[in-house]
Amino acid sequence: MADTHLHSTVVALVYDGLCTFEFGCAYEIFGLPRPELDRPWYRFEVCAVEPGPLRAAGGFTIQAPCNLHLIDEADTVIVPGWKNPDASASPLLLAALRRVVERGGRLASICSGAFLLAAAGVLDGRRATTHWRYADALARRFPRTDVDPNVLYVDEGPVLTSAGSAAGLDLCLHMVRCDHGTAVANNVARRLVLAPHREGGQAQFVERPVATEAKTARFNRLLEWLPAHLDEDLRIADLARQAGMSVRSFQRRFREATGSPPGEWLIRLRVDRARHLAETTSLTIEEIAARSGLGAAETLRHHFRRLLGTTPTAYRRTFGRFGRPR
Repeated sequence: MADTHLHSTVVALVYDGLCTFEFGCAYEIFGLPRPELDRPWYRFEVCAVEPGPLRAAGGFTIQAPCNLHLIDEADTVIVPGWKNPDASASPLLLAALRRVVERGGRLASICSGAFLLAAAGVLDGRRATTHWRYADALARRFPRTDVDPNVLYVDEGPVLTSAGSAAGLDLCLHMVRCDHGTAVANNVARRLVLAPHREGGQAQFVERPVATEAKTARFNRLLEWLPAHLDEDLRIADLARQAGMSVRSFQRRFREATGSPPGEWLIRLRVDRARHLAETTSLTIEEIAARSGLGAAETLRHHFRRLLGTTPTAYRRTFGRFGRPR
């Protein structure tokens, strides 16, 4: 277990347009007193990055000291979201964030807060994540950052990032686990009525428009035909025939239109059908595999894990109406 003194002072940044839930994640984990634990807890401070009062989501305002020196005194600095991905930050704030890493402190961001860390340059050459809606924008604007859109959080030593809002709780619990050990992190999670560790990544929460991504005029006939035939033993030649093309021409034009080979696209479409069945029916895994055209249960599990980062059972436990597959 790490020396808890190293990360005893936690400073959360607040700003005009504050993401209230993300800030609440930081306070709930690091700021709430924990008298049930037999150890000192974190010292939690709030630092405004601009003069207040500051507006926060939900229609209220926050008044906090606008003192960037708090950042220099912090062991851990948390960025709970950011105004928007395109919002700039003052050079003084960006420099203060860089100094945290330079002196051996720890930086963490929740959701869109990754954009502020990237602007400070502390994500250069590092793996990071953010909400799946912002992942492409983060990768485009900061090409030196290795953006992973499929995980709940990333721990890159002194710099940690989380996916969308609720993944901030996963990240904060991870930091508690690193600082105080598993038993303490489990205790905190229990008080929150929260799983100490969630299975899978954020891919399972993404709405994938796989059924429409190939919609050009030449593929309309195929897309109208395919949903009723997904459970059949389809080959690329069958898809090409429905599109009215030769196999070679179909494969080339399909990749040009979608950026994906038709075989992989078909698998994604079938996984999406399986995901829908897991959410809305009480079918067994074997039945879901058959109805989605994936054939065997093991094939379904393999592609579910590969594309969604979780298992059909875990997915149904989270999203389904009928409990877990038998």
